[in-house]
Amino acid sequence: MNEGMRTFDELVAEAENVSVAGWDFSWLDGRATEQRPSWGYQRLLGERMTHARAALDIQTGGGEVLAGASHRAPLTVATEGWPPNIAKATRLLHPLGVAVVADQDEPPLPFGDAAFDLVVSRHPVTVWWEEIARVLRPGGSYFSQQVGPASVFELVEYFLGPQPEQVRAGRHPEQARRAAEAAGLTVVDLRAESLRTEFHDVGAVIYFLRKVIWMVPGFTVDQYRDRLHELDALIRSRGPFVAHTSRFLIEARKLH
Repeated sequence: MNEGMRTFDELVAEAENVSVAGWDFSWLDGRATEQRPSWGYQRLLGERMTHARAALDIQTGGGEVLAGASHRAPLTVATEGWPPNIAKATRLLHPLGVAVVADQDEPPLPFGDAAFDLVVSRHPVTVWWEEIARVLRPGGSYFSQQVGPASVFELVEYFLGPQPEQVRAGRHPEQARRAAEAAGLTVVDLRAESLRTEFHDVGAVIYFLRKVIWMVPGFTVDQYRDRLHELDALIRSRGPFVAHTSRFLIEARKLH
């Protein structure tokens, strides 16, 4: 059924009850679109894995990105902290020879010094640079795609109102560069892009905010029902809600 023909209550009920486990956004197919960064993280990840003997994927989510890479190191380990994702990643990655370790993403990482020659992470919530440097072998690299500053803030501010400049400036790629260098790593690549994102119905917005829980902390339909009703009317009359996703790619090397 065309989403525009469905009532507000129907869209809400569906989006409230669908599972948000894992890091697969295929439920949004046809309901939301997001430009992809030009660099192609998963392709580059596979290329780097071909040169690694031991690799670590931090905050793997449901393991979808790592599983979809063209190559994995002979010894590859993934960490994840959210129980539904741990179970999903285990089912997906174990048949590929990848060990999944439950870890709450608080220092220290549960590995010895110089354990890996490649550490990767796609969209980490937090980055513990000193720990990354510790578990990397000399000559090893950290390779990561991260969420940049004020990402999808058109949607965030629709619900929360204007955000302070210090909040809007958080997660800036130059902050990542400084933190990496402070941990003793040398940044060899740093790129950033702003990418158009469209939400075609209010159910897509609800699903997104339930899944990406830090965008509107504590989001529930009941709390924001009035704003969701207004958003539903806005999309029906004017078309998709447009926001801009911020992404950056960083690669840092441990030289010594």
